[in-house]
Amino acid sequence: MAQDTSTAAAPAAAPGEQQDKRAVRIAIGALALGLLLAALDQTIVSTALPTIVSELGGIDHLSWVVTAYLLASTAATPLWGKLGDMYGRKRLFQFVIVLFLIGSALCGIAQSMGELIAFRALQGLGGGGLIALSLAIVGDIVPPRDRGRYQGVFGGVFGAASVLGPLLGGVFTEQLSWRWVFYINLPIGIIALAVIAAVLHIPVRRTTHHIDYLGMAVVAAAATCLVLVTSLGGSTLAWGSPGIIALAAAGVVLVGLFVVIERRAEEPVLPPRLFRDRTFVICSAISFIIGFAMFGALTYLPTFLQVVHGYSPTLSGVHMIPMVAGLLISSTASGQIISRTGRYKVFPIAGTAVTVVGLLLLHQLDEFTATWLLSLYFFIFGLGLGMVMQVLVLAVQNAVGYEDLGSATSGTTFFRSIGASFGVSVFGTVFTNQLSSKLGSALRGVPVPPGFDPGRLQADPKAIAGLPSAIKTPVLHAYAQSITTVFLWAVPVAGVGFVLAWLLKEQPLRGLVTAPDPDETIATNPVERSSLDEIARCLSVLGSREAKRDLYVRVTQRADADIRPGTCWLVLRLAHQGGADPVELARQATVPGEVIEAAAVEAESRGFAVREGNPLVLTESGRALATRLGEARRSVLGELLGDWDPASHTELAALLHKLSGELCGGDHDRPQRPVSVDKPA
Repeated sequence: MAQDTSTAAAPAAAPGEQQDKRAVRIAIGALALGLLLAALDQTIVSTALPTIVSELGGIDHLSWVVTAYLLASTAATPLWGKLGDMYGRKRLFQFVIVLFLIGSALCGIAQSMGELIAFRALQGLGGGGLIALSLAIVGDIVPPRDRGRYQGVFGGVFGAASVLGPLLGGVFTEQLSWRWVFYINLPIGIIALAVIAAVLHIPVRRTTHHIDYLGMAVVAAAATCLVLVTSLGGSTLAWGSPGIIALAAAGVVLVGLFVVIERRAEEPVLPPRLFRDRTFVICSAISFIIGFAMFGALTYLPTFLQVVHGYSPTLSGVHMIPMVAGLLISSTASGQIISRTGRYKVFPIAGTAVTVVGLLLLHQLDEFTATWLLSLYFFIFGLGLGMVMQVLVLAVQNAVGYEDLGSATSGTTFFRSIGASFGVSVFGTVFTNQLSSKLGSALRGVPVPPGFDPGRLQADPKAIAGLPSAIKTPVLHAYAQSITTVFLWAVPVAGVGFVLAWLLKEQPLRGLVTAPDPDETIATNPVERSSLDEIARCLSVLGSREAKRDLYVRVTQRADADIRPGTCWLVLRLAHQGGADPVELARQATVPGEVIEAAAVEAESRGFAVREGNPLVLTESGRALATRLGEARRSVLGELLGDWDPASHTELAALLHKLSGELCGGDHDRPQRPVSVDKPA
């Protein structure tokens, strides 16, 4: 393994090493704005759907307003990730912002449901790029030790979007117009575009890729065919109609073709060898189920609240907050518990069980359910989802080899996104069929005014408010039953997830992998990152003060050195720089000044360092100690990689080399008098 030596050439500059810190923070803010736009548009439209249907009609295709965005963004995400590697991410990120804004503007001026669905697909193409590229750019401008902090910000963006999406959708719909759900993207996107152009400076690191265009196109076409089957079957077209049979056959053929293509592709979207890993297959199936349940509920619960309970769009968004709160609480708590105990299998089992209970509770809702009970049922449902989402990414990362780490991580989220598309589509078909049947039954024998058209109640839910009570009461009951039946249909699907969770094999966690980022557990779109990106992200936890101290405690123990952890850090820092003034170190480093002062006193009193004026330099015994500590540090960092062997992967060795320098403060100032610390592997 390449290490610090007196004769070695200086390593390549680490990401972010020569970036202006203020400019980086501003750029991160602009990236977060772009990410917020894409994340919001996954959920913001849900509370506006009843109003959109009332104005544009087409309740039969309501689910496609959500599905078109999800399908397009999912299919495009891996493409944007690889194009960014090949041609540079700054211009590509600017392009996807423009693409997203064009889609948003067109959605805002749509005059029919068909137009809106088509423009949502265009918007989804840009949204997938915003998610993939914003997270990748962090790796270009931020060193590994700081990535945890910024990726935590992005995880917070996803969490905030989950809460704010339905709420803002309601506010804009009620106070302005549903079209402002899309128009609001324009000023925010323009600000992000301007800031990115002005302050984002990305080093040119082009990578040669063989993009699997055919595989991406075929998997997108297969998913679209199968989603169309579930969306149109039994509503627009009969299940046995030639159109449905043709779509189903095309979907199956395309899936088979995708398998053949992936076996031959140089860089497949989903490497076929992943499907020989039991953990990946089970986790992908459960991810599909969780996406199915979560987005199906997110799409139709606002309709229930607005139509059946008569809440305003804003209040319906407020009532969705308990569900997202439950999801965030259980996701965060499960991650913390897993990090401390190393055990994870219990969470998908318990989570799928609670999800089943939550769906059964949602099925019990009607037009008379109390507000506090609504909130409780939503909260329970969210708790179940959160317990599962956190663990699936972790289990897959822990099971696969290093070469498949990036593909397996994004693959698991890919199946959740596809599940979301199917869930919204299937829920939409069930709802449409149920509503047509139950409205007919509800109005049978009920005296209606002359010229009354029951079909108008489906096309325009707002028309229910103007009905006489004799008609309004059975109609509301029909709507309530139609929506809650949707949740009953989802119960057996979630039940399959519960059974699959028992089949997960719990494996000892690698020292490196603890809990995934919130952007991987809350987001629906797959995040395209390489295996090295995943390692850098996980190792970024070493940037925190607590983690650094723990690291140096372990290093001193491994080296059998009877010194303070702070003295260990100081000796390695002096070896890295060739000498340093402790007062200057206290100004530059994140280590507290009192710790540096105590370390300097110990180093001098024990003969490891002497003063040459103000600077401290190592003595012969200090250099010998630094060599032992350096070897111990290399060993400890290597252990954090688990069974991902740096000796077999030169890029891992290079990453540890960079991280080792950063932990010594290499990003603050260049070495002045390099001293041999670690022997080359």
